[in-house]
Amino acid sequence: MTQPEDRTVYVKPILVTDLPREVRAQAEGLDQLYAVHNSDGQQLALVGNRKLAFMLAREHDYAPVMVH
Repeated sequence: MTQPEDRTVYVKPILVTDLPREVRAQAEGLDQLYAVHNSDGQQLALVGNRKLAFMLAREHDYAPVMVH
């Protein structure tokens, strides 16, 4: 029997200044973005605000948790 897939994702604020130059250029004047990571630490998405990060996760049947 296989284990069920972990559907938890972690939402973490990221300062735009900490991102690679090519990503900073796409941030369109934002100071902070939100990264969505799976339980293995793989980044699944990078979005402009917390609400969008949670909506995106839930839309794809993930359970988002905020990380400080």
